[in-house]
Amino acid sequence: MKVGVAGLGVMGRAMARNLSADGLLAGVWNRTRATADALGNELDVPVADDATALADACDVVITCVRADADVLEVVAALAAGVSPRDVVIDTSTIGVDAAGEAAAMLEAKGATFLDAPVTGGPEGAEAGTLQIMVGGDPAVLERVRPALQAIGSDATHFGPVGSGQRAKAVNQVMVAGIVQAISESLSFAEASGLDTERLLPVLTGGAAGSRLLERRGSRILAGDFEPGFRVSLHHKDLNLCRDLLQKLDVNLPLVEMTIKHYERLLDQGYGDEDTSALFRLKRELFESGNRKSL
Repeated sequence: MKVGVAGLGVMGRAMARNLSADGLLAGVWNRTRATADALGNELDVPVADDATALADACDVVITCVRADADVLEVVAALAAGVSPRDVVIDTSTIGVDAAGEAAAMLEAKGATFLDAPVTGGPEGAEAGTLQIMVGGDPAVLERVRPALQAIGSDATHFGPVGSGQRAKAVNQVMVAGIVQAISESLSFAEASGLDTERLLPVLTGGAAGSRLLERRGSRILAGDFEPGFRVSLHHKDLNLCRDLLQKLDVNLPLVEMTIKHYERLLDQGYGDEDTSALFRLKRELFESGNRKSL
């Protein structure tokens, strides 16, 4: 199996490194050529001139880009280079309809598309422990499972193309709730005059414990919001969740509230900070003269 990676941001670079460690990486491509050249030199793998050339050189291409339009642009270029039975695995978080469009482009060339968004963040990508939510042909998933095992601890099939994105939407709603709860609770603790260094181990070791609290709690209290998972990306993802919810004729208060709060952070120039920057807004609630709900 010859695997290529298209899209070499933080997540894509980590995936490429893990594929290389397993002897599966056959090439990389990125819209910013310098990024691809640096990784190609590091891993001693070919750098494709464009996405079409990458598809021509590989049996499987894993894509990791930002949004619907980016995925469709890259898949259109890959479609020009694929051969029958080739597989494109998209690990981006996009809309269900966009996933369907990408699948149709590749099916016209005899290739297959799997929508396979991931969760676990940069830490999981580096460690190769991502959880992968897959939509598409289950037989194709089994055929490419060695590639997914290189980047994640598990790849779970949920149904036809688009099902992976639906599963990721559920994940993103849950993440919103966790970020909201941690931001409010730590603001409350700080305003109460508690020794938060002593409190954090108690919280992480009890029923309120979570991976986000364990990894981010002390950094939040120190005002360190280096991403992680950017506010702008979670804002984009929650708008995709909203689209799916509207098709079910439902508005979830948690989704609407978090979108509203992220929009405030975006307006204030914090879109590239970690989602835990929500703490900035929650802390304001406890400041004198500003005791009103967001």
